[in-house]
Amino acid sequence: MRLSPNNQINWTKFNTFAEICIDDDNLSRGEDMTTRMIFTAAASLFISIAACLHGSDASAQEKIGGTVEFDRTVHDFGDVMISDGPVRCTFTMKNISNGPVVIYNVVTTCGCTDVSWTKSPILPGKTGTISSTYSNDEGPYPFDKALTAYISGIGNPVVLRLRGVSHEKRLPLDEMYPVHFGSLGMKSTELKCGNLEQGMQRSDEVLVANLSDAPIRVSFADVTPGLSLKVSPNPVPPHGTASLQFTVTADRQHWGKNRHYATPLVDGKQTAVTGAENGGRLTVHSFTKENFSSLTKEQRDAGSRPMFTSSSYSFGRIKAGTPVDATFSFRNIGKDDFRTYKVDIDAENATHTDVPTVKCGYDGSFKVHLDTGDMPEGETLVIVTLTTNSPSRPIVNLFITGWIE
Repeated sequence: MRLSPNNQINWTKFNTFAEICIDDDNLSRGEDMTTRMIFTAAASLFISIAACLHGSDASAQEKIGGTVEFDRTVHDFGDVMISDGPVRCTFTMKNISNGPVVIYNVVTTCGCTDVSWTKSPILPGKTGTISSTYSNDEGPYPFDKALTAYISGIGNPVVLRLRGVSHEKRLPLDEMYPVHFGSLGMKSTELKCGNLEQGMQRSDEVLVANLSDAPIRVSFADVTPGLSLKVSPNPVPPHGTASLQFTVTADRQHWGKNRHYATPLVDGKQTAVTGAENGGRLTVHSFTKENFSSLTKEQRDAGSRPMFTSSSYSFGRIKAGTPVDATFSFRNIGKDDFRTYKVDIDAENATHTDVPTVKCGYDGSFKVHLDTGDMPEGETLVIVTLTTNSPSRPIVNLFITGWIE
């Protein structure tokens, strides 16, 4: 990820980092204060901007911890008018465990969102609800609000999201959905599915529009294995909207950052595309990590754990075109061999040496090489993300910083 002087933001990279950084344990005791400052500042900035302006880490139809199942974890209001006033939605949660489940608390991100929930214990097979109202008075902007639910029997809180776009006046459908596959309108061809664990699926949904005077049937060709898509209702009514749900299924051949592709067809035909940056296909971004949910505490404690000497490397001020070679060293302070499944580097012209498998108590290192010739001038931040077999650190973020003249 590079911060150029003209402040051009790559939202796909922003949102991916905003999600994966919260899983990292870069603030572990023993790692340097500079790393803590870089990580904290970057994570806070990126999560705030991505959540407020563009992204969502929610999914649909999700079982969580084998304890509950939500009908969805994101509600997209689509395009709403400020004059419509407050907008409301309800999430339904089913108890799929063998004992009662209690929603302890639900916390909102701001005073613009009210929330209520089922207070009584939810018996096995029964359902409870979490209902929320967004005030819709913050101006004509996109909104993305989080509800953080604390539920018995689940180790981590569940994040539910409310999102949409508020407008001062109603816009023509073709302006609200500026990417056109013939008569099919979309807001973007870049779709984000969020984090998923091995053995699991992750879903999200967006709205699409029929820009024509007749119903259209939407299908997809050249779909990457592991990706499924569904439009409902289908056919899409004239000058109406429909939900496009996309689901990524994890497999052990794919780790870290992944892209799945699909080409939309309208009434069985591929059409000319306007307003799209990446041609006539959709790109679904996801991040896959190891699944440790079945491990006991003892098994987790018996896993590997890397401790890096430093999680940041600064190359200072250099001329564009000067090569950068950053070395990251670590010790495995866990009890099992440490392995890295994949290394992702947030720079186009970057390579790396293999990250070695390291036995407990031993040291290891690897190098990252940057070609700075095509990188923008100014302050630079490159993120190196390791997807690992460590229960305590399944994702490790490392940072390369400096100034290119």
